[in-house]
Amino acid sequence: MPIKFHHKSIRLRAWVANSLFGSAIFWRRSLVPFLLLISFITVLLLDYFTPAFAQFPPPQVITEPQFPQPEFPQQPEIIPQPEFPPQPPRRREQIRGVWMTNNDLDVLRDRQKVQKAISQLQRLNFNTIYPVVWNSGYVMYPSAVAQRAQIQPFVYRGTDGHDIIADVIAQAHRQGLLAIPWFEFGFMTPETSELALNHPEWLTQKRNGSLTSISAAGEVAWLNPFHEEVQKFITDLVLEIVTQYDADGIQFDDHMSLPYEFGYDKYTVALYAQETGKNPPSNPQDQSWMRWRADKITAFMVQLNEAVKVRKPKAIFSVSPNYYDFAYKFQLQDWLTWLRLNIVDELIVQIYRHDLNSFSDKITRPEIQEAQQIISTGIGIMAGLRTRSVPIQQIQSQVRAAQQRGLGVAFFYYESLWDSGPEPIGERQSGFEAVFPAPALRARTDGIE
Repeated sequence: MPIKFHHKSIRLRAWVANSLFGSAIFWRRSLVPFLLLISFITVLLLDYFTPAFAQFPPPQVITEPQFPQPEFPQQPEIIPQPEFPPQPPRRREQIRGVWMTNNDLDVLRDRQKVQKAISQLQRLNFNTIYPVVWNSGYVMYPSAVAQRAQIQPFVYRGTDGHDIIADVIAQAHRQGLLAIPWFEFGFMTPETSELALNHPEWLTQKRNGSLTSISAAGEVAWLNPFHEEVQKFITDLVLEIVTQYDADGIQFDDHMSLPYEFGYDKYTVALYAQETGKNPPSNPQDQSWMRWRADKITAFMVQLNEAVKVRKPKAIFSVSPNYYDFAYKFQLQDWLTWLRLNIVDELIVQIYRHDLNSFSDKITRPEIQEAQQIISTGIGIMAGLRTRSVPIQQIQSQVRAAQQRGLGVAFFYYESLWDSGPEPIGERQSGFEAVFPAPALRARTDGIE
C-alpha cells in the first residue's frame, strides 16, 4: 500500500518540536542558577550540623559471643554460689614442717628427747612442727572439756609428769620454730572409744544404718558435724588448746570432714527435712544433697575460725586436706570455699604419691596455684611409715618439685624422717641437709599487726 505524505502536517509537527526544544533550553538555562544556589545552601547546612552528628558513633553490629557456651542437662538444678569477699594481703612464708604423731610419743613424752629432736630439726633448717593434740577420740593434754564430756578416764603426761604439749611448744619456740597443734582426728573416732560409747547420739550413719567406715586409721565412726552438741564439743576443745597454750595456731586435716555416704542419722534427716521440706535423697552422691552437707561443714568452719580469732586474733588457722577434687567428692570438704571465705591462713595439701609425675600433676592444680597467691602454701610429703619405707631420693625429688613451684613442704611424720628409711640415719640426715641448705625462718605472729 503506497504511503502519502501531508506537507501541512509535517510543517505543524516541525513547529511544535522547535517550540518544545526552545522551551526546554530556556527552562534549563533558567534552572541552572537556582540549582546552584540550592546546592550551596545545602553544603553550608551540612557543614554546620556535622559536629553534632559526629558525637554519635555509628551503630555497632552485635555478634554472638565467641567463647564456648556450657551445655546444661534438662531441668538443671541451679545452686546459688556465694559472693566471696576480697582477700586482704597476708604474710606468705616458706613452710618447712613435720607432723609429730602419736607414733612419736616416745619422743614427745621425754623432755630430753624433745630437746634433741627440735635441735636437730632446727639444725636441718626446719621451721614448723605440728604436734598432735587430738587422736582416736582422746586429747594429748590435761583437758577440762574432755572431763566434762566424760570421754577420757586418763591423762597423757610426760615421763616427769609434765604437760607434753606445753613442753614441746616451749622448746620449739626456744629453738626458733613455730608450734601449731594438730587436731588430727577431726570428726573421726574409733567406735570403741569412750566418746563413741558415751555419746551414741553424736554419731552419724550411712543409709543402711552402718556407723563405720574404713580409713587409714582402721575402722572408725564419725561424729555428726551437723549436730549442735558435736559442734559445741569440738569448738570447746579447740578453744581450750588455743587459750591454754602459747601455740602459734591450730591445724585441721582431712578428717575435719565427713565421708559422703554418711548423714542418714535421725538428727540430720530431720534437719534436712526442716530446711528443704523433703527427705534426703537415697543416692548419697546426689549433687544437691552433697552440697547441702558440704555447706553445713563450711558454715561450722567459719564459726570455728571466728571463735579462734576472737580468743587469739593472730593464731594461724591451718588446714591440711587432700587435693580438692578428692576432698569434696569423697569427704564433703569444700576447702577451696574455705580459702575464698578468708578463713584459712595456711594450707598444706596432702599429696602422698610415689610416682613423681603423678605427684607433680597434683601440685600444679589450679586451686593450689590460687592458694599460694594469697597464703603460705605447702605440700604434705610422705616420709615413710613403720610398714613402708620411702627412699631419701624420692623425698628429695618431691621436695625439689614443690620448691620449683614456690611451695613449701611438711613431712608425715617425724619418726619416719630418719628411723624408718631404707638408708642409715646419717645418710638420711645428710639428704635433708641437701634439701634445706639455708634457713627459712618464720616469724611468730604475737604482737604483729
